[in-house]
Amino acid sequence: MPFIHLLDSVTVGQIAAGEIIERPQSVVKELVENAVDAGAARVVVVLERGGTEHIEVIDDGAGIAPDDLPLAVRRHATSKLRVADDLESIGTLGFRGEGLASIAAIARLDVLSRTPSAQIGSRIVAHAERAEPVEPAAAPVGTRIAVTELFANVPVRREYLKSPSAEFTRISSWLSTFALAYPHVTFVLRHDGKDVWTMPSTATLRERLAMVFGREAAATLIELGRDAAPTLDGSLRGFISAPGSDRGDRRMQLLFVNGRLLRSTLLAGAWTAGYQTFAMIGRHPYGVLFLDLPPEHVDPNVHPTKSDVRLRYGTQVFDAARRAIATTLRDHAMQRFRDATAPQASAGGGLSLAPQAIDASLPHVQSLFEAQIGSPDDLPARRLRVLSQVHRTFILASDGDAVLLVDQHAAHERIAYETIVARAHDRAPSEPLLVPIVVELDAAQSAALERARELLQEGGLEIEAFGERTYRISATPAGYGARPFDLAGFLDDLTDEPKARDVRERIWASLACHSVTVAGERLELDEMTTLVDRLQLCANPMHCPHGRPTMLRLNPDDIARMFKRI
Repeated sequence: MPFIHLLDSVTVGQIAAGEIIERPQSVVKELVENAVDAGAARVVVVLERGGTEHIEVIDDGAGIAPDDLPLAVRRHATSKLRVADDLESIGTLGFRGEGLASIAAIARLDVLSRTPSAQIGSRIVAHAERAEPVEPAAAPVGTRIAVTELFANVPVRREYLKSPSAEFTRISSWLSTFALAYPHVTFVLRHDGKDVWTMPSTATLRERLAMVFGREAAATLIELGRDAAPTLDGSLRGFISAPGSDRGDRRMQLLFVNGRLLRSTLLAGAWTAGYQTFAMIGRHPYGVLFLDLPPEHVDPNVHPTKSDVRLRYGTQVFDAARRAIATTLRDHAMQRFRDATAPQASAGGGLSLAPQAIDASLPHVQSLFEAQIGSPDDLPARRLRVLSQVHRTFILASDGDAVLLVDQHAAHERIAYETIVARAHDRAPSEPLLVPIVVELDAAQSAALERARELLQEGGLEIEAFGERTYRISATPAGYGARPFDLAGFLDDLTDEPKARDVRERIWASLACHSVTVAGERLELDEMTTLVDRLQLCANPMHCPHGRPTMLRLNPDDIARMFKRI
């Protein structure tokens, strides 16, 4: 074996720089974070060829004193730490003192800076382990850092860069996203001599949201409730997308912890858990969460690029985020439902509808609804009038001022799901079948059933083995006795559905789906009235447990547009 020997300082610098500086975006990230730490109110990023030829970051922050410039470009020299204990309470974005030195190790670094108290600025140029003497130079208050010859001494790294346009897109995306946490700072991006975009400072975060997400998408964002996370030692703020406004991936589920933008899965599960029964399978909500915690509860010193952190009380933070998202969505759903069903003033004074008695003889709807939390007495004095069934799938109703279309399967599924959840919580007894149902399953279905049997029993469905891959259903959730239960279809759903959702929620949602009214099934007027009435008692009347909407409202203006009246 070769003898062990010490590496020279140039090689050490390039190895360390390789951990921090991966591409032009890494350079921009280090310099912009330093500018924000310096208290800048305006940050300008100038690029040439996507940052592969030239990167320049200009700020109006506190600047760097002439005597500090030689230290600023040296490794492990920083103004943000004094002793090792300071690592336990980091309150700035940068702290290691490696950013400028790492950039200088693989590029030419030109720093021009002036403090408010100085009459003239100072300049230093550094490359590899060599730094030129500090020179006086004319400069405004703040700092301008120019980076050229990126990866010139590490050519293999340049080969792995994408095209200039792709590298520019990365930088633009990161900078605009980072700007969300700092609405009081103006950010400007220039590329190849042209101003690409400017984000002026804003008085409110929602204005900045429109710049990042787009006005149409930002208009659908829901602000987290002020008391959404009361047990959190810190604060949680943010905006989340409304149900039905979603995307095909998680890229726009943004997270800031103490002002630090993280590209990690730290709270990805909290999004999934919070949106249970609100988001459709295969679709993902979007938005931004701002988590502010005591510095001693956050360890950012776990990743070279500081793109991840470790939380001292991660489980509590996860639960607080999940509860905050779920509570906000439930409140939003109830408000939407009140808006959809609330009476609206009209010239004729509107239509007053008195409560109607519910026919207790309905065989397969009424018995289930009786198990629902609440009673007909809880319904509002003004109710929706059911008019007809459309295509044996939708219920047409009106309050006299607008028209509502209710999806009979989605609405019944929501009612059934909340009934099953309540039954499992209260350990209510199941309803024995007079004639048990015997079913035969294939191998995959049988395996899925065995995994779910315990939770099915909690939900009220009692199944026992009755031979090889043959099972007997002996009891169903209260109220389901008169309805056929599609066990094979339920198991197929359970096998194919993604496992990201909570197992109880998945099983009970599928149990409800395969035990209720289906599209194409004829309902009597009293049955439809009962269904619509009971939907109003649900905790989330706007969505089925799989995230599909239960109803749509057509206001007079919507109808008038269809008839070209407005």
